[in-house]
Parts: sequence; structure tokens; C-alpha cells
Amino acid sequence: MKQPPLPPQTTSGFFMGYFDLFEGGRARGWAVDIRGQGPVRLHILIDQQEVMQVLCDHERSDIQAALKLPTSKVGFEFMVPEKFMDGVSHEFSIRFPDRSILPLTNPSTPDVPPLPILQFTGKLLPEYQSYIDGVKQGALRGWVLCSDKPGATKHGRCMISVFADGVPMAQARADRYRGDVAAALGCDPNCGFEIPIPQHLRGSGPRKFRIITLPDAVELSGSPLVTSVADDALESRLVDLLSVIDGLHRKLSELRQEVRDLVPRRGYNLGDYNRWAHRYYPLLRERVAKQRQLPGGKGQEEPLVSILCPTYRPLKSDFEAALNSVLSQTYSNWELIIVDDAGQCAQTTAVIEQFCKTDQRIRAVPLEKNSGISGATNAAMDAARGQYVVFFDHDDLMVDVAIEVMVRAALETGAKLLYSDEDKIDQAGYFLEPNLKPDFNYRYLLGCNYICHLTMVEAETMRRIGHLKSDYDGAQDHDFVLRATEILSPAEIHHVPEILYHWRKTPNSTAVNVANKTYAIEAGVRCVHDHLKRKKVRGKVSSIRGLTLYGVEWLTKKAPKVTIIIPFKDQVETTRQCVDALLDKTSYKNFDIILVNNWSVEHETADFIAEIQKQPKVSVLTVEEPFNYSRLNNLAVDQTNADYLMFMNNDVFVEHSNWLHIAIGEALAAPDIGAVGAKLLYPNDTIQHAGVAVGPAGIGAHVHRGDPLTEYGYIGRTMLSHEVTAVTAAAMLVRADVFREVGGFDEKELTVAYNDVDLCLKIRDAGYRIIFCAEVIAYHHESLSRGSDDRPEHEARFFHETQTMLARWSDNPLFERDPAYPRYFTVDQQPFFDLVDPETL
Repeated sequence: MKQPPLPPQTTSGFFMGYFDLFEGGRARGWAVDIRGQGPVRLHILIDQQEVMQVLCDHERSDIQAALKLPTSKVGFEFMVPEKFMDGVSHEFSIRFPDRSILPLTNPSTPDVPPLPILQFTGKLLPEYQSYIDGVKQGALRGWVLCSDKPGATKHGRCMISVFADGVPMAQARADRYRGDVAAALGCDPNCGFEIPIPQHLRGSGPRKFRIITLPDAVELSGSPLVTSVADDALESRLVDLLSVIDGLHRKLSELRQEVRDLVPRRGYNLGDYNRWAHRYYPLLRERVAKQRQLPGGKGQEEPLVSILCPTYRPLKSDFEAALNSVLSQTYSNWELIIVDDAGQCAQTTAVIEQFCKTDQRIRAVPLEKNSGISGATNAAMDAARGQYVVFFDHDDLMVDVAIEVMVRAALETGAKLLYSDEDKIDQAGYFLEPNLKPDFNYRYLLGCNYICHLTMVEAETMRRIGHLKSDYDGAQDHDFVLRATEILSPAEIHHVPEILYHWRKTPNSTAVNVANKTYAIEAGVRCVHDHLKRKKVRGKVSSIRGLTLYGVEWLTKKAPKVTIIIPFKDQVETTRQCVDALLDKTSYKNFDIILVNNWSVEHETADFIAEIQKQPKVSVLTVEEPFNYSRLNNLAVDQTNADYLMFMNNDVFVEHSNWLHIAIGEALAAPDIGAVGAKLLYPNDTIQHAGVAVGPAGIGAHVHRGDPLTEYGYIGRTMLSHEVTAVTAAAMLVRADVFREVGGFDEKELTVAYNDVDLCLKIRDAGYRIIFCAEVIAYHHESLSRGSDDRPEHEARFFHETQTMLARWSDNPLFERDPAYPRYFTVDQQPFFDLVDPETL
């Protein structure tokens, strides 16, 4: 390739050179000593003062080729010293070793002949680091960090502008809390953004999102992002229709408006919890105020409540905010006991003294020796004079009506231990990551301390439970609640379904990174193990994925008989695969299988039946009646004397040899367990079933459907076994005596749909618990979009079954508000994600 002609600038008999570039304070060029005496050393002058020397030893093969030089090491490149990049005009020049001048070309005016001196006004440009995570839960998410100059500390809170298909969509500040980014990069955690995508941009079609920083217009890494936004199939379909209709003739305007009216109004979900919370809290205060006006509401008993606050070197601003949240309580009969755990911090001591002077209800208990979280809390326990005790962390916040709501609930229910829902608040003031809880759920409590904050306990009960134990520091609260369950009945433990507590989310808190307290994991395993040991229940406890989530393997020597009941009609290969997996992979010995043949007609099926009946564990019951799922299973139950019944679909395939051991262990863990459900997966390793939430709006909804197997679900629910109100009969283990006690499946009114939900409600209504067992895993080859009940020929039957469930259960508290499912989430939309309108609570 022919080299372009070079304009060498010889300024003396010994040196030749050229200036290529000056941009953003970076200078580049080349110089040679025509005598061949090695690389040239240039003198750099700014404002006529030498500021540095530069050796021309950079690779420039283009110059070597053009000038036929013996070496290519003739280039130079350097940055102007930072102090001159100050936005002020400066003179810049370069001299050869003999002090002659290297002429300079101004890149902005290449047609002007080179000059001996170049005027420049330099300013260091910010450097950005960023990433667009993508669209999740209806919002565009990512993070941005900025260094105001090279080498400076990166900070968040950058301004960004978002364009959708070239049109400005939003402008925002990237100040959302991103503990994951902070943990990975050691940077400012307030660097995230989460921008809800307007409804008109949703749909199945692709959208092009471009995000730039302001004012520098630097495009973020991953921008532009081309994706569709289709959280909800119905919404996506309607939005797609709108796009088509908008392009039609004006005569279609009325139709377009009609379809617009059909698009659901934007609701609430976890993706925009902050918006939901800002509506919820004023409504909460209004509800409490109305309750205050009810008969007995204002003049009710007001027992003294002791608020225990162990303290050790808190951040001053967070500590003061925490104490002010106590002073702001609408309930007045409280005392705040602040235990300074020998923090030896003058600032903390001064804050405590100031607040003690401000309000006589605040008492300080200074410790001379550091006692740790358990010891400091115990000191507060000993100092408490109230009838009830509340546990409070030194950097968190209580909602102003918290104590009033808790006391009212205690007086109305007579409960000895009460807990509320909670959320987190980050350093930018956003509400996020709510822990919306079920009513008392003992099995869930074994897996994690979901109770947490706000917890209030009757003082007498607290003393019966005893002090916190430092052996479990990191999980001392979990141990305390587990010991409470050993002396209290479930009826004495009450869930107050209001969000009354804000965790402060800081870089060092367990709210951000559990790795900050790895000792808490080991302490949690020990406290659950020791609790089971005290109850004389054999179980092996382990951490799940190295987190404060705990699995329990029940160690039972009992092996009751189990009958697995599988209805089928033809589908030989599917049914064979199901049965073969059970026979080949089930290590549990005491089981048999009843195949219920309902009008199979294919020749292959007859051959299969003849063959499979040779298996000693398999029998076939032929029922030549119209399909009635409930009746088929009831008839099979009549054929067995087994202790337990495993109802299973013929398209469910077990994978693990110990699946039935685990299920039976779960069923035998307590005498009041009536049924156990499995975790069912689609073939693509996403969840098909992890429990069923019930309610009038949706009858029964499979929670976490479509979530990847690797995800944890809402507050660990897909990883943790826990009590639910219903499970699917696609794989459900039921105590045979309980099944008969409640009347089995309803084969008259619920022939196809909802019979499993109805059975579970009857079991729960009879006083038995139902467990979703996260460790029993099988694949369910049901179509991802089966929708068979939507066919015209099924509509009448499905409508009847829906009305049957509503008429039968709508007045039952179990169905009206599922105790295992937080009341804040919808049942008819996406469970554990879409939130109900706060005004309906």
C-alpha cells in the first residue's frame, strides 16, 4: 500500500519531526535525529516553561516505511499534566534538543500552516463505567458510575436520558441502591436506575432503547438495547392491536378508542414498589386513625411498651433518624432503652445523652465491656419495665403508627408474640425489597427467620423464653423465635399484616450482603438443629447455597405404605416413561402403583397394560366412564389400604431416587401434616408448580410459574419448604385417613378443574397443614400454554366449577385471605409480583 506524502518539518540540520494530534490533552507525533544518534528527547513547554521531557521511542512503522528509516521507534505520545487541564487558555510548544521548535498543527484547523506555539483550553472529561441489565419486571434497569477525571473515585447519582425508538422517553438520576455493583467494584452503591416503561411502549414488538449520560452524551454500555416489553400476555396483545389500529384510516378511530379502553390501567408491582409504598403509608395512617375513632379505640388500655435498642458505633445520621422514628410514634406509652455496648464513641454517647435529655421516656444503659449483640440486647431485656417488648436496630426506622398497630393487635388477639411486615430503605430514600409475610408459618421459619422485624413479645413470655444466646450471634433472633415456638401455641403467635418497619440498607448491612456476616450462616444452621434436638425431632440441617436459608432432611426410620395413583388414557409412551421412572429411580421400597385406565382405545395401550401388570408393584384399574378426574382417583383410593396416597399425573417424571423418602419424611415431621406437594418443573428447567395461592379473584394460582430453577423465588420460597394453603394434585402426597376424613375429591361438582384446590381447602379447614416440599423435584411435561379450559366446549363446565368454588369457599377465611400468601399480592395476576391497589387493603 502506498504511503501518503509526509510533510516533514526540518527545523535544524539534525532533527526532523511532525505533530499529528492534540485532543483532550493528549499529544502525538514523531521526531528523528537524521544523524542516527538514537531516539530524540523532546522538551515540552507550557506557558513558556518546560514542564516535562518526552523520549520519541514509540512504534511508528508508517514513518519508518515512508522515510526508509533503520528503526520504527520514532513516535511520541503523552498527556498534558493534569494541572493545565483547568479550562483556562494556555500556550503549548515543543522543542528539539538543540532548542529549535517543532511546528505544531492545530487539529481543528488542519488547513492553517503549522505554528511554533499552539493555544489550547483543556478540560478533563469525565470517565464513565456503566451497564444496561435489560428490561425486567416492566422496567429498564442498569447502573452508571462516573469519574470526574481520570483516576478519580467513581461516584453514582449520574443523570441519564432514555430514548425509545429515537424519541425521548425519560430523564432520571441513577441513584438507586445497587449493592451488587458496590460489592463487585467497591464503589458508590447509589448508582442504579430503574425506569418503568410506559404502557404504550409495551407489547410483543421490538423497541430500541438508547441511554446516554447528561450532559456529556456518553452512551451507556449495552446501548442501544433492542428488546420487546411483554410482561403480561393480554396487555401485550392489546398494545399490539393498538399499534395496528393507529395506522388505519380515521374511520377506525372509534374502534381504536374502544381498544384503548380495554388496556388495563397501570397497576402496581414489585418493580415499582417505591411508588406503591408512597400510596400505602398515607392510607395506613388513615386506617389507623379511623380505628382510633371506633368505640373503645381511643380509650383502650395502653400498656407500657419497652423498645430495646442495642447500639454499637452507629452512623450518626442513621442513629438519629432511628431515634426520631421512635419519638414520632402515635402511641405514647413507651420507653426506649438504649444500650451502648461499650462503643467508646464520643459522638454516639453525645447523641444518646441529647435524646435522653429531650424525652424522659428514653433511658441509657451504658456497658463497661463490649458484650456483642446478644449481651447488649439481654441488658436491655433486663432493664425493660413494660408489659410488652419491641426489638429495634440502631439504624432502622419504625413507621410512626407501628407501636399503636402492634399494641391494638395484641389486645384484640391475646397473642404473646406478634410480628409485622417490613421493607428496606436505601440511602437515596427509596423504599424497596419488601418482606411481605404469611401468617405464622412454622415450616418456613425452620428455613429462614422470615419473622424478623417488627417483633413484639409479651414481657412475661420473653422472660420465659430467656435471654438471647451469644453462641448464636448472627442468628440470635432466629434462635429466640424458635425457642418461642417451643412454649407458645401457633394461636399465640400473630402476624400483623401491615408494613411497619424499614431496614436501613447500607453497604455493611446484611440487607445488602450476607457475606458481611458469614458467621450468621453457621449460627443459623446450629440454632435450627438445636431447636429440633430440643423437640426430639431427628433432622439434618444445612445451609442452602451458602446463604441464611436452611434445608432440613428429616431422619425417620418409619416407612409407611404409599400407593401412587396415576390416571391415564392411551398416551402409552408418556405413561410408560412415568411408570418406568418410578420403578427404576425410587429407592423407597414400600410403595405400589395403581394405574387408572380411563377409556384407552389404542392397541398399543392394551399391550402396555398386559405388560406392565407383570410388575409386582403395579396394578391397573379400568374405569369405562366419562372422564371425571375426581372420581377416577376416588375409585383408586377404594382399592388400597395404604397409609399415604400419592396422586400423580402420567406426564410427571421423577428424577431423584430419594424423592419419596423426602416426601414421607416431610409428611411424618409433625402429626398435623395432611398433605405434601412437590416442586414441578417444565422440561426447560423453569418452575411449573411451587405451591398454590388461593382467593376469590383467581381461585387458585400456581406461584412462581415460569421462574428459572436457579432463582430463589420471593424471599426464598422456591428453595425452602413451607406451609401453603394448596398444592397441585399433579404430584401430591396425602395421608389416607385425612383424605377419607374430608370426603376425598368432589366427583359431583368438580370433575376436572379445582378439585385439588378444593381438597386442600378441606384439609386445611379440618385443621391440618399442607407443605410445599422444595426438595421433592420432578418434571411435568404439561404444555407451557395448555389453556384447555378456554376451549368453547369446556367453557360451560369450567364456569360451573368456578362458581362452585366461589359459592363454597368465599365466606371461609382460608379462601378470603390465604394465610400462607401475603395479602398485598394479587391472585389473579402474577403471584408474588403484582401488588393489589393499596386502597383495597
